[in-house]
Parts: sequence; C-alpha cells; structure tokens
Amino acid sequence: MSYILDLIKKPNDIKNIRVQDYPKLANDIRSFMVANVSKTGGHLASNLGVVELTMALHLFLDFPKDKLVWDVGHQSYTHKLLTGRKDQFDSLRQYGGISGFPKMEESDCDAFDTGHSSTAISAALGMVKARDLKGENNKVVAVIGDGALTGGMAYEALNNAGQLKSNLIIILNDNKMSISKNVGGMSNYLAKLRTNSRYTGFKENMESTLTERLPGGKELVYGLKRSKDAIKYFMLPSMFFEDMGLTYIGPIEGHNINSVLDALKTARKANKAVVIHTITKKGKGYYHAEKYPSRFHGTPPFSIDDGKPLPDKKTLSYTKVFSNALMHKAKNNDKIVAITAAMPYGTGLIAFKKHFPDRFFDVGIAEEHAVTFAAGMAAEGFRPVVAIYSTFLQRAYDQIIHDVCINKLPVVFAIDRSGITGRDGKTHQGIFDLSYLSHIPNLVVLAPKNKWELEEMLSFALSYNGPVAIRYPKGEAYQELEDHKEPICYGKSEIIHKSKDIAILAVGNMVKTAVTVTKNLREEGIDPSLVNVRFVSPIDYETIDELVKDHNIFVTMEDNVKTGGFGQQLSDYLIAHSIQDVRHINFSIPNIFVDQGSVDELYQELGLDAQSITNKILEECSHIINKKA
Repeated sequence: MSYILDLIKKPNDIKNIRVQDYPKLANDIRSFMVANVSKTGGHLASNLGVVELTMALHLFLDFPKDKLVWDVGHQSYTHKLLTGRKDQFDSLRQYGGISGFPKMEESDCDAFDTGHSSTAISAALGMVKARDLKGENNKVVAVIGDGALTGGMAYEALNNAGQLKSNLIIILNDNKMSISKNVGGMSNYLAKLRTNSRYTGFKENMESTLTERLPGGKELVYGLKRSKDAIKYFMLPSMFFEDMGLTYIGPIEGHNINSVLDALKTARKANKAVVIHTITKKGKGYYHAEKYPSRFHGTPPFSIDDGKPLPDKKTLSYTKVFSNALMHKAKNNDKIVAITAAMPYGTGLIAFKKHFPDRFFDVGIAEEHAVTFAAGMAAEGFRPVVAIYSTFLQRAYDQIIHDVCINKLPVVFAIDRSGITGRDGKTHQGIFDLSYLSHIPNLVVLAPKNKWELEEMLSFALSYNGPVAIRYPKGEAYQELEDHKEPICYGKSEIIHKSKDIAILAVGNMVKTAVTVTKNLREEGIDPSLVNVRFVSPIDYETIDELVKDHNIFVTMEDNVKTGGFGQQLSDYLIAHSIQDVRHINFSIPNIFVDQGSVDELYQELGLDAQSITNKILEECSHIINKKA
C-alpha cells in the first residue's frame, strides 16, 4: 500500500503533492503519528490537532529561508515529518534520537528551540527586526495556542508587536485547551469570538441574501471572504487585537487547508503584525485522543485499539504522595489553599480541586502570577501551597525573591519533576532548582529521601513561619529506609549510618542511589557513613563539623548542576574554614543542558548511577582498601 507521506523526503516536498491528495496526506500523518507515539510515548493530542494547519504553513513557507516559531513546541511533530524526519521517528524522545520539541541542532528548519509557554511571539518579533536590519524579506510566523495566552510574556510581545511597521504573522491556534481546559478572561473572550451568534447569524443571512438575490452574488461573497471581514468588525467593533494595533483575521477553520492558506496570503500583504485566529480540535482524528485530550497531551506508550496505557507495574509516585498528604492536611486546616499554573493533573492537585473547590486556584500558564498571587494570600493569613514543575518554576525566580522571600511569607513551593525527568529533554530537566533557590535569603529548601519524608516535610513546611521549597523527582516514590524516621527539625540532616573515614552526604532522590553505593563499598571492605542531607538551605554545618573529626573523605551526591549546588556549597565551607585534611568528591550534574532519554540512561551517561559512583570512589579510596588488607 502506497502512502502520500512517503513522498515527503525533504523540506518543501509538500509543494509537489497534488491538491486533491491533501486529505490523504493528512490522514497518513495522523495514522503515522498514532502508530509511532503508541510505541514511544509523546505529545499526541496537541500534534493531531494541528495537522492541516501545519500543512498549510508548509505550503505557504519556504524552508529554511522562512522562519516558523512554535510556542512550547509540543505540537511540532507534523512539522518534523514535513521536513524529512519521518525515518527517524522511531527514535522520537529516545536516548540519542530526535527531540519531541523543535531543536535547531536537529534541523535548520527548526528556527528556535522551545519547550516553555508564551515565548513564540517575542522570538518571532526579534527575528522580524533582525530580518529588517539585514534588508531581507523572508516570512516569519509564530504559532501560539490559546492556552499560552494566559502567560503574561505573550502580552508583552503583543504590546510590542502593535508598533511594528513590518510583516509578522501570528497564528492563534485555538483549541480551548492548554494541557487541561483553559481558564480565565482570555479564554472567555475567545469563546465569545468563536460563538457570537449575533455575528454568525448576521453573516450567514447576509451571505445567503447576496448569493440568492443579486447577479454575481457568489463572486461578491467570495470577494468579501477574501478581504478584511468588514461584517465582523461591524458586529464586533471593540476587538482586543485590533485595539492593540494588530490586524485580526478570523476565526477560521484550522482544519481547512485552503482557508488557512487564504488567510496566510492575505496576512502577508500587511506591513504590520497580523493575528490569524484558527479553530482546531485537540486530538482530532483519533477517537480516544479527541475524547480524552488531557490524558493524551503527554502520553506513555499505549494500545491503539482502546487508548489505554500499556501494562506497567503499579507504583506510588511522589506526585501522588504529595497529593494525598496535602489532602489530609487540608481537611484539618481551612487556611490551606492550593495553586497551580495550568497543571492540576500533572501536579496532583486535581483531587484537591474536587474536594476543596473553593480553596483551589488554577491561574493558567502564569507561573510569575501564581507565586505573587500566593504571596498575597499568605499576607492575609492563608497557607498557600504552589505546586509547579521545577523547570517551570524558573520562570518565577524574581517573584520568589521579591514578593515571597523578602516579605518572609509562609508560601510552600511543591516542586515536582526535580532532577532528571527524562524524555522531554533539555527544556524540561529539573536540574537547576537547588542552584537558583538555595542562595535566596529566608527560603528553606528541602529534599526528601522517600515517601514518608515527603509527607513529613510537607507537615513541617505548613507549620513553619516562612517560605519553604520542597523538591522531589518524577516517578516512583522510594519506600525503603522505613526504619529511619528522625523527626524533621529545622536545619538538621539525618545520619542513617555512622562509621569513619568516608562520609557520603546525599540529597533527596540520590539517597536511594547512595544506599546501593554504600552496599557496593561494603562488599569491597569499605564501610562509609551515610548522611541524608534533607536541608540544602540552611545547610547543617554542625553535623559537617562533627564528620570532619573522623572522616577524611566527603562524597556528596545530588541531581542538580554542580555550580550553586549542595556539593559546591560544602566545598566553599571547607575552604573558608581551612579544612584541608578532607578530600571532597562531588557527584553532581555538569553545567550542561541534558538531552532526552530514559532516566536510567541519562544518569548512567552523567556518571550518577550507583555503579559509576562506586567505581569512582574506589579509585579515590584505594589507599583505604590497601590499608585494610
């Protein structure tokens, strides 16, 4: 059986496809994506929803001369297929394979690396200004979802774009969702644009009258459709985008290639920024993704027949542990409120929303606002818990410092997906949080070693009179070390095993690895002390001073970049106090961006798996082994 998609070998090959074969190509693309993502996992629903839209863009643009910037980038699979990467799709999101997001290193057709929301218009606007300064005339298009318009950076860019005296095309891909259903004023505004029955009815009646009663009426209607939509502006005179100085076209059917192409060609004629508002359906073409778009936003491998994830062992995740613990605390404390930035499912707050709807707040993709919003509630006596992924909390760095920590407000940051997160790659690894949080005055930074400790740290945080950040990894919660349950005391680490010579100080998720390393070393005749760091800010220097007395090698282990991490802070302490008799081995992530792969593969590549760490310690400690022999 032949497939139209097989004819796409390189960029711009779509221009050789016959118009009548466009629907077949769209079907091929959807079938191919479902078949491949069912094996590799990935962002399915968002990609299924932009197939025709992407085809129209590729018919309109000339790659790589023209620039296409995807906001977030988790809807770029069709773009990758149409630029000749079909044969690489079995490696999607795999170690050493192609990324699930645009990646400039991967193709010169990927104009900009993206992975976070609300950035595309700013980047595209910069490209337009660069184009004009170079005296060039290539096209620049930004594609941004309606969910991304809940992010403030998008409005900063739109405000700037309103002054533009050069062509920029902004596609507003409106599917009523980000990861979950959209919230807020912009969502309501767009809903009115989509469903304004006064405008729709008037337009339909006008078209019918012109077509049926006037000679040449069909031609007149066609001409009206291809020109600025005067009917719409008559019925909806106070339009947000127009008032900002941008030309607005739409809403149009985003799954109609000809309609999108017509809009693109019209927009290209304008010497200013133009917004084309397209309506699409998230998950289109695959029943289960259409029915459950949130579940298929980012999906693990699944059965195509029923859409269910492939069998996997049932595990208790850190996200679930956090969710259960917060629910338990909230039942007995009506001052506890929960805040998320458009991720109620991913952060585990959906259960809180169900049981405490009046105390749950989804502010949209607006991490900066989420943090300052929490600060305002804390200032009025509430105990806000802000649940955000590590990689996205980076966006609110200023608000954490200026609005929470300077004011010493009791906001709890529940930082999910810390450390290596896996297949979403460099834009999503949570490897910087210890560095950008632990130096902030007044902020307590914690990392739990297991399920029980996360629960206890949340209790500590909710009773502490100041800001607290708790960072924990994606995936299965560690449930061993059940016998080690020292109470959580401010600024105190936990000694799991006391010996001499070598002290292993492990942070959070790395305690699990440290247990294995300790076992390996004992088999080699070395019995190290094992310390669960717990507090990365403030660091328990009192315990370190005690360890210095009978240990001459310190081994630190953390899943954070080296610069600014716990290990570097310990090195600084040893130097500042002229402690020269202690050899320090720092196991941390190099100051690099870590690409995609499974968590185990990436830890091994970074030398942070138990065997690599064991081997390195044995190399450094050969004199101890020889002495014991």
